[in-house]
Amino acid sequence: MSKKRLQFVVAIGVVLLTLSWLAYSGVQESKTYYVTVKELQGMGDDALSKRLRVGGNVAPGTIKRQGKIVEFLLVEEGRTMRVRYTGSSPLPDTFVDNSQALADGRYTRDGVFEASQIQAKCASKYEAKQEQPTPKT
Repeated sequence: MSKKRLQFVVAIGVVLLTLSWLAYSGVQESKTYYVTVKELQGMGDDALSKRLRVGGNVAPGTIKRQGKIVEFLLVEEGRTMRVRYTGSSPLPDTFVDNSQALADGRYTRDGVFEASQIQAKCASKYEAKQEQPTPKT
């Protein structure tokens, strides 16, 4: 094999290895695990190294806005967790007291969930409409 051909094969190999490593690390970084509040609080130090998604209901009267930072309590199965949203996107209109919320981010050592993204839906909008009784004639 000639020297130029060997250099070409080595260069292609380096490019392929680099692309493979970038693809793998990108997938690892974007991987998000869904956990409950109870599971998250029981994970210990293992929770600190992962990107997580936690769901629950927004506790009434706990939404506090300070500039671009929004803090609130998420309640699920009788457990509460403090969430601090520091994302750049505006919060959805459905993010209100008692709404179901899904926070995406990282858990910190001080027990606060640092969310970079929040999804919410107002539970009352999705409840089945009750039928009205028909008047008797």
